[in-house]
Amino acid sequence: MTAVTDPTDLPDNAISRFESDFAAKRRSARLNWLMGSTIFLVLFMITAWLGDFFKVTQVTLPDGSRDWRWIIPAGIPRLGDYVVNMIPSLRWETLGSDLAEWFWRWRVWLVLLIETILIAFMATALGVVGGFLLSFPAARNLSPNKWVLWTSRRYLEIARTVPELVWALIFVFCFSVGPMAGVLAIGLHATGALGKLYSEVNENIDMRPLDGVKAAGGTWFDQIRYGAVPQILPNIISYTLLRFEINVRASSIIGYVGAGGLGQEFRTAMSLQEYTDLSALFVIIFVTVMVIDYGSEKLRHRVIGMEAQP
Repeated sequence: MTAVTDPTDLPDNAISRFESDFAAKRRSARLNWLMGSTIFLVLFMITAWLGDFFKVTQVTLPDGSRDWRWIIPAGIPRLGDYVVNMIPSLRWETLGSDLAEWFWRWRVWLVLLIETILIAFMATALGVVGGFLLSFPAARNLSPNKWVLWTSRRYLEIARTVPELVWALIFVFCFSVGPMAGVLAIGLHATGALGKLYSEVNENIDMRPLDGVKAAGGTWFDQIRYGAVPQILPNIISYTLLRFEINVRASSIIGYVGAGGLGQEFRTAMSLQEYTDLSALFVIIFVTVMVIDYGSEKLRHRVIGMEAQP
């Protein structure tokens, strides 16, 4: 039977039903859009209120009088002043000495930067191992049973729900200050984050290779090894490199609570209001992340074979 594509080819009663159904679906779509927009606006207003977005503050005017103003426009000039204070004084005639003055602690910062990168590397390695091993029982299509699925998923949720700073505070209390606390904190959080990403990749694989391995007498581990891992390997590499970049930034922050890396220097510079030191540290972190991102992209392209393409 040939399908009717033009509503004008339908009988009158069919056309009426078509128009009625179309109008009903259009009204339903408009109602859903209206309800969604209303819920979004209500949540936005509640969040803005809880976040003091509409808060007013008292400011001192140039003539010495005081006035009440909305905190957002009142605080923007202070943000501008903070940024201006962070900009170092660089002159072309004395550029070398100005840069030397700007990065006056470069030897200390270089050592701490290497420590930061090593913390991120070790934490990423721990996160990859833990996340990779738990991603298979945490995937609905690969888990041996529902209890293993539930347990592995809850563990990954707890690991990634607690922020790195909180884990760092716990491990600093347990193992004292130093890089070890940072490695454990970031590694545990990375396990939860990577385990979720890996498990979602596992749930999108083609199950036919696994069925073939099973039909040939392979165990569950054989199915994972020969049927699942070859399919997910490119995504695993991509997520791992992305996580390493994230961990570099995280490792530069958790030092704020004594977990090693550049974080302690950030804390000292902010406490003493050494604005140019802060900008120098920002530049160091920015350049480091940019280089890591470029190297990660090259490595990922080499693994998936994109470099061979024109």
